[in-house]
Amino acid sequence: MSVLPLVFTSGWASGINAYAVVLLLGLFGASGLSDDMPAALQRPEVLIAAGVLFLCEAVADKIPYADSVWDIVHTVVRPAAGAWVGALLAGHSGSLSDVAAGAIGGSTALASHLVKAGTRMAVNTSPEPFSNIVLSIAEDLGVAGLVAFAIFHPVAAAVIAGMCLLSGLVLLVFLVSRIRRYLRRRAERRQERRLAARMPAPPGRPPAW
Repeated sequence: MSVLPLVFTSGWASGINAYAVVLLLGLFGASGLSDDMPAALQRPEVLIAAGVLFLCEAVADKIPYADSVWDIVHTVVRPAAGAWVGALLAGHSGSLSDVAAGAIGGSTALASHLVKAGTRMAVNTSPEPFSNIVLSIAEDLGVAGLVAFAIFHPVAAAVIAGMCLLSGLVLLVFLVSRIRRYLRRRAERRQERRLAARMPAPPGRPPAW
């Protein structure tokens, strides 16, 4: 069977949490639950690094505004991880060229990353942190569940990933105005801080005699 469905699903998942994808695929291979995982994903140093970074993301992803900063930093990391995992999967199976798999994994990861980053910007317009926590947990569970499902049912998982990506893009279109307000408010706060820093400090009170 072609590895294309697994590449697509792992690309979608990488756009949301690339470290979880690398960690899960590597653990499935190292534990013997799947014989189709590339050896590079099963290396101890790769698993340790992915595990540590996954824990860092699990914390940053639940803090308002810190999650958006984390997303900005990972605009390059997540698509690159999706392309890397896709190329490894294709090279291991031999049913799809490395270049094609990298392009599919990377572009899918970029699309799902944009959906995630845009959704987080919209969520951050609300001052309470609970929506960030709930959304982050839902994303982590969704990635873990779908990647695990894709190991044994790649075609069905790819269909679900495609539906999630499409619905996310549609939702992002409706959230554009809210995201614009968020970015405008953040720019206004930066401008206010700059103006406050330039203002001279008020003179102290004269000493009482």
